[in-house]
Amino acid sequence: MALFPKSIDFFEQFDRALENLSRAANLLVDTFNNFDHFEKKAKAMYEFEQEGDMLTHDIMKDLNKTFLTPIDREDIHALASRIDDVLDLIWAAVDRMAVYKIDKPTPEVISIAEDLQMTADVLKKALRELRAKQYSHVQEHCIEVNRLENRIDRKYRDALGRLVNNNTDPIYIIKWKDIYQLFEDASDRAEDIANILEGIVLKHA
Repeated sequence: MALFPKSIDFFEQFDRALENLSRAANLLVDTFNNFDHFEKKAKAMYEFEQEGDMLTHDIMKDLNKTFLTPIDREDIHALASRIDDVLDLIWAAVDRMAVYKIDKPTPEVISIAEDLQMTADVLKKALRELRAKQYSHVQEHCIEVNRLENRIDRKYRDALGRLVNNNTDPIYIIKWKDIYQLFEDASDRAEDIANILEGIVLKHA
């Protein structure tokens, strides 16, 4: 074991993790817009989730073997965990759709997926600005993530209202309520990432 281990580029690792999340979010939108190939695309989504698990594992492993980090250790741990959470929840929602044998997506879930896609892209930009120490730009991107989370929350509430008021099949309602909840939870965890980034800015600005 080297006495002075080489420096670990955590920003590069986070960039890969958020790129993986972004690609998964893109696939989510594509899946809903081309639902005939759902099973094939669900398998591809699982691969993104597995890749996310590996990236998270690598970050945690490297965190445990280095003393010098570009940002606080607890922030690295929290960021890695939350990025993994978002992807886990997206995958869980897609898997639930497979289990429930959903035959087509609702307009509401497509709209929520599109906002999650935008959220993932904004988070990528925020991290790159943090790495460049462009702290004011980081905050701008975090504000945009918060705005998107609020919009998804409204869409979630409206979707639940239409679900309950426009359907009489209780099983159908239970299935979609579960799916909507998972996507809303994914949005909440994405907002957590933005909040962590804002906290880092406050420490370093």
